[in-house]
Amino acid sequence: MQRNLYRQLLLWKESPYRKPLVLHGARQVGKTYLMNAFGKNEYKNCVVLNCDKDDRIAEIFEHGFRTDRIIADMEVISGQRILPGETFIFIDEVGSVPKALASLKYFCEDAPQYHIAAAGSLLGLAIHQGVSYPVGKVDEFTLYPLSFDEFVREKMGETAHIRLTRDPLDSLSSLRPVLTEALREYYFTGGMPEVVQGFLDHRGYEDLRKIQKQILADYALDISKHASAQILGRIHQVWNSIPQQLAKSNSKFIYGDIQKGARAKDFELAIQWLLDAGIVYKIPRVRKAGIPLKYYEDFSAFKLFTVDHGLMGAQVDAPIDEILLRQNVFEEYKGTFTEQYVLEQLLSSFPGEVFYYQDETSKLELDFLIQANSTLIPIEVKAEENLQAKSLKQFFKNHPDSRPVRISMSDYRKEDTLTNLPLYAACRIPEMAN
Repeated sequence: MQRNLYRQLLLWKESPYRKPLVLHGARQVGKTYLMNAFGKNEYKNCVVLNCDKDDRIAEIFEHGFRTDRIIADMEVISGQRILPGETFIFIDEVGSVPKALASLKYFCEDAPQYHIAAAGSLLGLAIHQGVSYPVGKVDEFTLYPLSFDEFVREKMGETAHIRLTRDPLDSLSSLRPVLTEALREYYFTGGMPEVVQGFLDHRGYEDLRKIQKQILADYALDISKHASAQILGRIHQVWNSIPQQLAKSNSKFIYGDIQKGARAKDFELAIQWLLDAGIVYKIPRVRKAGIPLKYYEDFSAFKLFTVDHGLMGAQVDAPIDEILLRQNVFEEYKGTFTEQYVLEQLLSSFPGEVFYYQDETSKLELDFLIQANSTLIPIEVKAEENLQAKSLKQFFKNHPDSRPVRISMSDYRKEDTLTNLPLYAACRIPEMAN
């Protein structure tokens, strides 16, 4: 599969300021596949060291951090010569060998000529459990499940992908039927590579749902294996509550919806564990739409989303036929799928932080709010062909320099106070700042 992040890896390779690379991402989003493909395609040879599969790798880092000795030991284990600029070194599941992660600092300082990268599915957990992280000494990327435009490329080809992501927005209406059908399929599959590949291989939808269920089971196993007994039950409670939290008209996370009388202190460690594992996204609230938005973050209010809407569909046993066949599926599943879907596209296409906006005095609330340079982009998700946008219009009245965006099933149109983007073009939201 071709991933959008590949272009960033190419820029990393050619950068004169390149540092060792750390690739973040949840389990089974395709990190290993991507890094192996990059190494094999872009270098004369690729050395892959999997810390979970080879006990000898830990021994490499038990005798200090002299990079010349580490390279020599890597050559012995891999049976390959490692040459600067010609060899790509990939340390997989690096969280299992904390000193391997720490060694990246010394590659940055003492041996920058080597192209070395590391990845790990539960890397965030390892870092918060005392693993020495080379802050400031590494470049960092995050890989998410396939975005919709990546799904379109796999299903419909490169030409369709280019049209969706680069053509003038007002020309996309000619693709509306095929993109709407692809979006319906993507609502079911989500973006986990194994599920998408199964779809491309024409496996039955029941088989695809089994794959999704197995990924969820793997996540549950990770929780049981790596979480402390003190918070294990609460992690499961938070994880299981997310779809119901998102289905509310106000999708703000409410502790009392998990357990009557619950408070933040009861569940904050459980939420942090899920964030560290990379399987939930936390979107904080801002009460004031000022620049920079980060100044106005409200730490007491947030929304939680799952890593992938396809997995969420499997988690709640959303009927397959309704997703694939029901004509008003995008409206029917607005609460549980569409806001989640839009967030996933933002995370994949927008490099900044995503917030939601709520003014408790005026009761004005917007699904998302992002800052592109010095421009605010408020976003309202409609899901159906509803063209009312009272909140957006009020926000624009209060902030006339903003660029409001309404996401709906209607075609692209530019209005006096806002821009309507079709749901299938959510990846184009960052362009609205231009």
